[in-house]
Amino acid sequence: MLQGPPPPDMLQQGVQSLTGEGRTSTAIEIAVLITLLSLLPAILVTITSFTRIVIVLSFVRRALSVNELPPNPVIIGLSLFLTTFVMGPVAGRIYDNAYKPYKTGELSIEGAGEKAWTEMSGFLVANTRTNELHLFADMAHVQIASDAKAEDLPMRVVVPAFVLSELKTAFQMGFLLFLPFLVIDLVVSSVLLSMGMFMLPPVMISTPFKLLVFVLVDGWGLVCQSLVSSFVTT
Repeated sequence: MLQGPPPPDMLQQGVQSLTGEGRTSTAIEIAVLITLLSLLPAILVTITSFTRIVIVLSFVRRALSVNELPPNPVIIGLSLFLTTFVMGPVAGRIYDNAYKPYKTGELSIEGAGEKAWTEMSGFLVANTRTNELHLFADMAHVQIASDAKAEDLPMRVVVPAFVLSELKTAFQMGFLLFLPFLVIDLVVSSVLLSMGMFMLPPVMISTPFKLLVFVLVDGWGLVCQSLVSSFVTT
């Protein structure tokens, strides 16, 4: 049995379902998601706490004179979980103030991006030294007012200043981590020299003592606690 053409209202609804705002919004979300996934390694290194954490944990391994333990996958994995722990409050504020209003239609994609940058820039500036900010502001010929807010600073100033500040902080923490183990190395070397054991490598004797001291003081717990508490997230 032949049927006639569908009513005009049904055709109009079909066209709207194919070209409506919902489908366009979904396409934009997919494009943004793909872009973020492609930039994820750069984002992880430049605007999160990952850089400081992984450098300090690597310093711990070198200070203990066990260059292959823990292995790199363990160091990277622990750094990622600590980064997630540190960045949790920031991600929560971005979700509440940027993503949820965008999903409910209160903000456009541009407005949501601005809100997300406001929250992220607050974290970056709070954990960046003033000297680094002024250094990159001078190189970019940008004037920083005394009452300037974090979101008012350009990204090309905030991001490199944050990375440089993270490197500086990580190396300072690494220096402090090396000091007690350096004392152990000096004591062991002095004892071996006084006993005339010139052919015995001091590392063979000092490494067990380093591991013993590190375990007795709960070294990994102290390092992780110090790393997490060294960031300003509020």
